Amino acid sequence: MNKVCEILGIEYPILQGGMARIADSSLASAVSNGGGFGIIASGGETGEWLREEIRKTRELTNKPFGVNLMLLSPNIDELVEIVCEEKIKAVTTGAGNPGKYMKRFAANGIIVIPVVASVALARRVEKAGAAAVIAEGLEGGGHIGEMTTMALVPMVVDAVSIPVIAAGGIGDGRGIAAAFMLGATAVQVGTRFLVANECTVSQNYKKAILKAEDNDTCATGRSTGHPVRVLKNKLAKKVLALEKINADPEEIAALCTGRLWDAVKKGDMEMGSVMSGQIAGLVKKEQPAKDIIKEMFEEAQKIYENRFDICRTGSTVHGDGKKLV
Repeated sequence: MNKVCEILGIEYPILQGGMARIADSSLASAVSNGGGFGIIASGGETGEWLREEIRKTRELTNKPFGVNLMLLSPNIDELVEIVCEEKIKAVTTGAGNPGKYMKRFAANGIIVIPVVASVALARRVEKAGAAAVIAEGLEGGGHIGEMTTMALVPMVVDAVSIPVIAAGGIGDGRGIAAAFMLGATAVQVGTRFLVANECTVSQNYKKAILKAEDNDTCATGRSTGHPVRVLKNKLAKKVLALEKINADPEEIAALCTGRLWDAVKKGDMEMGSVMSGQIAGLVKKEQPAKDIIKEMFEEAQKIYENRFDICRTGSTVHGDGKKLV
């Protein structure tokens, strides 16, 4: 039994990323119907919007799903109250430590899975009662930390006793197989789901992801302490230029305000904030969410079957019979 599947009641050990302004009832329900754990993103949204999306999702699926909470949201107390009233299965949290809300979540039977970018935070949230943690590397899209997935995941695995979910730079079966080899129990995927048929971002956004190559993302906002990975465009270049001359952080913030909405809903690929992970260079087709999940796990399974064969004697051998160790 996979521990994360057992905790969340899902078929495949995969969570959909809580992408602000993007992950709504349409995408969350499709991922859950496909056997994963769909997530509604509440960042930047009103409490009324969140409650409506939760209820829409329940109409679209009878499978478990969750809500992502950005702890720095100005209306976070209201959003926490809504997920408790609606008896959500689980919440993922970002941008801080959910410690102050843990008793409230526990009282309502809500599983808490924080996103962490360091070993220190992973240890703190485990002590606070988290059921698992999402160790997210800087390869991911949107808000990021400073460590790579390859380095962060095994360190977190060694530091905590709860399941670790790997995130950042995972978009196919090879990434899933690698995550499990690093000690993860599940994965979280965001960018690959941007091109799911059920994702409601503008078609321009999807086309930008599909056209992206290996070096087409950058991280802006390092000077403000809130780095964000996006596709390179006019907005990103302007922000990086301002950061280079140590411009006032308020000037940078003003330039970026509302830009994610412009990309997601208006399809502005020049001055919109097109959040994307580095994995975009591997994303080449638009397809249903359930097919994305199935394809990734079938690929991961073939990797295990073709590359490694654990013999009854316990020795590890290559698929052609040659010993690896």
